[in-house]
Amino acid sequence: MGCKRFLLLALASTGALAQTPSAEVKKFIAYDDAVIALTHVRVIDGTGSAAQENRTVVLRGGKIASIADAATTTPDGARVIELAGHSVVPGLVGMHDHLMYTASINFDEDDKIPPPGFLVTELAFSAPRLYLASGVTTMRTTGSIEPYTDLNIRHLIDDGKMPGPHIDVSGPYLEGKDSFFPQMAALTEPEQARKTVAFWAGQGVTSFKAYMNISEAVLGAAIKEAHHQGMKITGHLCAVDYRQAAALGIDDLEHGPLYTDSEFVPDRPHDVCPTRPAIAASWEKREIDSAPVQELIRDLVKHNVALTSTLPVFEASITTRPVLSRRQTQMMSAESLRSYLSARNAAATKPESIVKAEAALKKEMAFELAFVRAGGLLLAGPDPTGNGGVLPGFGDQREVELLVEAGFTPTQAIQIATANGARFEKQLDRIGTIETGKQADLVVLKGDPSRKIQDIENVELVFKDGVAYDPAKLMNSVRGMVGIR
Repeated sequence: MGCKRFLLLALASTGALAQTPSAEVKKFIAYDDAVIALTHVRVIDGTGSAAQENRTVVLRGGKIASIADAATTTPDGARVIELAGHSVVPGLVGMHDHLMYTASINFDEDDKIPPPGFLVTELAFSAPRLYLASGVTTMRTTGSIEPYTDLNIRHLIDDGKMPGPHIDVSGPYLEGKDSFFPQMAALTEPEQARKTVAFWAGQGVTSFKAYMNISEAVLGAAIKEAHHQGMKITGHLCAVDYRQAAALGIDDLEHGPLYTDSEFVPDRPHDVCPTRPAIAASWEKREIDSAPVQELIRDLVKHNVALTSTLPVFEASITTRPVLSRRQTQMMSAESLRSYLSARNAAATKPESIVKAEAALKKEMAFELAFVRAGGLLLAGPDPTGNGGVLPGFGDQREVELLVEAGFTPTQAIQIATANGARFEKQLDRIGTIETGKQADLVVLKGDPSRKIQDIENVELVFKDGVAYDPAKLMNSVRGMVGIR
């Protein structure tokens, strides 16, 4: 059963190879020649190794045919793309890349969000284009509010009818009672969880995500059924702490412990999610090199639990950090931009909170660095929710930059955002690194991100299955739409 499910994901993500792109998709294709030679290019292969200078990368039939010295003769009839001064990296594998977004936050007179609660908007049109334009060629939705929409988007992309990355569609959130999100179902019994996972597995989703208020027994049932279906399950948890989830067999944990692990909250009742301030306070004076934290890291590594870094979503609320660039705000609807700036301005009135938020971000970075050094598998994804300050695709690039700020080398950060995600998705034999025989999912960047990580933003071409897409055209097609559609 397990092999069958992972085969399903692999087949779904290669479906576009056999499809003729529609007229809508063709508008964004820069090159689709049978043989393409990228000459005089710097190769950053995604393994964490040093960059290879002055190479020629030949693509043939959607795959990487060869990687050789630039002096090598290019094949007859090949489309030659001269790329001196450019770098090529593997396509990003976004492991927390929703097809939804925080479109608007509305507070009442008491500075609270009134019923029905926090709402998000499906970005069926703009998100896939932004991800692809930013260099994301494979993504996991990591929780869905409109799972049928997400599944249909995947089918449309795989059938060549709309542009976008390969998608691992996570099922609807597996949440418990009293959720702050009215778009999530409440699962209160283990049998509910089992039936929910089995049903959505039958509908075609390829992974699952548990959420904050799920109970230990219900989570255990969900994990067991997901594994029975041959799928992995991650969690943004709270009522269940990291140690409990690891013991239950969870595959991945989202965001990192500084924001979601409740195990150090004093007198925490079983199956109750403490407040975010309570979790923050429980970590505030706890050092990463302390015995309890090191024991937690060893426990996660022992149980083969991956951790997804989502640093941009936490950075977005720290007002001492830069606002979104003009390039990003041009993508946002007027209401989304108003909402983001309003939330950011409100945060700026609380200087003590800003100092604590910056300290928490730095400590989370230190935890992730320690986790990797202990042998843990770190994944990357930005989570375009929060206060609206993280946009699809742009956030994936920012995540790589923040990993470098955390202490990883640029090539290590790129490896985390490419090969590590492919490894977790059991697709490393096909994607995630630049190697002969692998799928030609590549990003051409102006500059050298192995020396200046900000060059990860300078996307000039995105190859998916050997077809090159024009990021500028993709971006221009969704200006002003983020938050609307």
